[in-house]
Amino acid sequence: MVYRDSCLCHRKWYPHPCGYYGDPKRSCRCSPRQIENYRQRISGPLLDRIDLHVEVPLVDFRELSSNTNIGEASAVIRQRVVAARGIQHERFRRCGHSTNSAMNARQVRQHCQLDAEATGYLEQAMEEMSFSARAHDRIHKVARTLADLAGSTNIRPQDILEAIQYRALDRKLFS
Repeated sequence: MVYRDSCLCHRKWYPHPCGYYGDPKRSCRCSPRQIENYRQRISGPLLDRIDLHVEVPLVDFRELSSNTNIGEASAVIRQRVVAARGIQHERFRRCGHSTNSAMNARQVRQHCQLDAEATGYLEQAMEEMSFSARAHDRIHKVARTLADLAGSTNIRPQDILEAIQYRALDRKLFS
């Protein structure tokens, strides 16, 4: 979650006091102590409860005002999301919920089986990045959703790797 604005607003969270850390056009002028104090404003356990951590870089004006189509059409994405939601609804039709995010620990073990390669990636990430048990389960749930979006019955290694990337922000901030 990275928000940039012309001013700091208490309702928005920046991973850095000035919002320019890592910006290719503007340099950060914050001291290491300011950065540390700022990053401690959000607790690790709270950040651990956020499923997706996505850093969004500043977009150049020319890209924003360009007439060229850069990504997938919304209608195509919507079709994929509707199909994934249908898969999840069918998976959980007897459970009282209809999404992967609502899975309990038993359901995670049942519906989020990993092959040896994916297990190896997750094990390495857990050890190197000191992820919590909560993050472990959230990685499984996100990977299951990514597999559903791809129309895959199994969680693939690339799904685990992408899900791990979505958890990387809390480790970057609190390491």
